[in-house]
Amino acid sequence: MTVAIVTGAAGLIGSEAVRHFAARGLDVVGIDNDMRSVFFGPEASTAWMRDRLVADVGNYTHLDVDIRDREAIDAVFARYGAEVSLIVHTAAQPSHDWAAREPLTDFSVNATGTLVLLEAVRAHCPDAVFIFTSTNKVYGDTPNRLPLQELERRWEIDPEHAYAAGIDESMSIDASTHSVFGASKVAADLMVQEYGRYFGMKTACFRGGCLTGPNHSGAQLHGFLAYLMRCAMTGTPYTVFGYQGKQVRDNIHSADLIACFDAFYEAPRSAEVYNIGGGRQSNCSMLEAIDLVQEISGNELKWTYSESNRVGDHIWWIGDLSRFKDHYPTWDITRDVRAILTEMHGANRDRWRPA
Repeated sequence: MTVAIVTGAAGLIGSEAVRHFAARGLDVVGIDNDMRSVFFGPEASTAWMRDRLVADVGNYTHLDVDIRDREAIDAVFARYGAEVSLIVHTAAQPSHDWAAREPLTDFSVNATGTLVLLEAVRAHCPDAVFIFTSTNKVYGDTPNRLPLQELERRWEIDPEHAYAAGIDESMSIDASTHSVFGASKVAADLMVQEYGRYFGMKTACFRGGCLTGPNHSGAQLHGFLAYLMRCAMTGTPYTVFGYQGKQVRDNIHSADLIACFDAFYEAPRSAEVYNIGGGRQSNCSMLEAIDLVQEISGNELKWTYSESNRVGDHIWWIGDLSRFKDHYPTWDITRDVRAILTEMHGANRDRWRPA
């Protein structure tokens, strides 16, 4: 038996990982205690996806375990031992705003929970591949110092700049405002790297832009594209925070991200770091995204503008994907923003109905 352990298994990336690696023939163990409903309320609960996975995936076992619980996590890894060949760690507290309300909880989930998992892997299956879904927020607000130009519908970087093709992993994570969330993810990111270098484990940090897809339980504080489409489909008011609504994000479909994980699993490296997202192939500003959701849904979005941007938020983020593509040249983006939103709209007609 070959086992994959997926944390945050009922979330967007976790559920995609469960289905993908189960289809490959691995026995998948999912760890998820639906903390999203604690963070963002019952409308953000992932229980619906948990139930769907249990019903649909025959070689899936779901465990309602908190990643901060050292004894429970150690018992899970002790049970499967060397049969574990892959860990996909997606469980997290993912919101800037929520983290500032409860920094201790945020850090305990994002940083301590990651350390608990790393120690369990080191003790019971040190040869397994450990994949961590990090974030571009580890760079703090350093991207906001780039020479940006204000265009009609978006901010854009000076085309002569070294990062014109996207921001690569050489950007410093120091001397910047990260947000409390960004700081807890930095701690986890560095620890994953350290276990790769110091203990020789096969680890990778994927520093994602906006991770999205039709299975996202979009909430106001997390899940940009999903929540935007949900608001357009249900008639819920939406607020744009700062930067004239011209802030730019790259967006990667969850299936494209899992394809990255699969490639790394097949040919793992140690202590790797990759900026990953939609890159130049899949990105949009907030204003451009609003235009698209209105066009695709056929509904007018009820939105207002707030001058206050979120602390540590990026004005412009497009990641440079070339490091990962150099290491794994058969991988590429398969869906752009329009395709992602179209799929999201079609998949959620029954879930997101007008109030």
